[in-house]
Amino acid sequence: MTKVTLQDIKKAQETIKDIVKKTDILESTKLSIMTGANVYYKCENLQRTGSFKIRGACNKIANLTDEEKARGVIASSAGNHAQGVALGAKMSGIKATIVMPQTAPLAKVTATKSYGANVILEGLVYDDAYAKAVEVQRETGATFLHPFNDKDVIAGQGTISLEIFEQMNNKVDTILCPVGGGGIIAGVASAAKALNPNVKVIGVQTSNIPSMKESLKNGKVTTAFNATTIADGIAVKTPGDTTFEIINELVDEVVTVTEEEIAQGLLFLMENQKVVAEGSGAVTTAAILSKKYVPEKDENVVCIISGGNIDINTLNRVIALGLSQSGRRFTFNTDIKDQPGGLGELTGIIGDLDANIIRADLSATDEIGVLNAHMTLETFNKEHIEKVKKAIREAGFIIK
Repeated sequence: MTKVTLQDIKKAQETIKDIVKKTDILESTKLSIMTGANVYYKCENLQRTGSFKIRGACNKIANLTDEEKARGVIASSAGNHAQGVALGAKMSGIKATIVMPQTAPLAKVTATKSYGANVILEGLVYDDAYAKAVEVQRETGATFLHPFNDKDVIAGQGTISLEIFEQMNNKVDTILCPVGGGGIIAGVASAAKALNPNVKVIGVQTSNIPSMKESLKNGKVTTAFNATTIADGIAVKTPGDTTFEIINELVDEVVTVTEEEIAQGLLFLMENQKVVAEGSGAVTTAAILSKKYVPEKDENVVCIISGGNIDINTLNRVIALGLSQSGRRFTFNTDIKDQPGGLGELTGIIGDLDANIIRADLSATDEIGVLNAHMTLETFNKEHIEKVKKAIREAGFIIK
């Protein structure tokens, strides 16, 4: 088994100290009150390039030989490793080629190009980009930098744990960490368990691509893919063998969260923590909100927000989904009379119940004297929606 030691991680910290930021730890008052625990956030969304990935990428580049650097580097990435490699290569004067999935957020693609890397778009998920990168590497002879299945990369990501323990004065009971290919949690667990064998490390993965959870269940690296995900940073169908071995030994549990729960996590972070995260960065919050992980009273829990590189268009859709799921937005269709006061009758009912109309579209129907009203309301919660629906129905309207 490939082991990443505390010495490896401390060496990585020294190597990258002038490149990476020591990101803040923020207390989540709202989550602490909700759970009775003491919940904190490690904000890697505020890291250079907007993600933790620069830690592993720069540590790996620093450990390349002069010959490997001269050949240039190539990497496959869902977006965040791409930016870390691109910036690290630029700072070292190395040519970089990055293969990213076609589903990678525009913000990540644009940022990677801005660091001077040559970007190739291929496939739907990380694994497709990886296959293309291997093909290009064979053709060009460039040095391949794996985003997670690499000892130097894992050691770089493990520096997050060194900072957490220092910033928390060693008072850490549990660390919640996103899981995709396993690089960040392998590094985090390697450092955390070396510093305190009793600390719990909990992985959080999207249920759409639960590859690490399935691998642990089967006792071997397993490919798993159900659907694409808004947590593109952890959209990995097949974990690494090196990361799997470390996680199998050191990580206490891996839980999964749904797309709706991730959307709720993103919305919670923005509203209550004033933090913008990407989907993969919000999975740890989603795990607590959905009670997939339930901390004990006074437990010191650190949730890692792994990145904040979310596309604005994606963010807009996620906010809409989150509001709908939490009962704070309600959209429906109904027919109204095509006559003066026809719309007023409906809006009067809505207004009397303190629901706010944020959009109303009227369109003709096949029936003379009848219009279709497509309404979007701002509501307080799901109970409020039920009251509004009940009042509309009692007035004779049919909700479609």
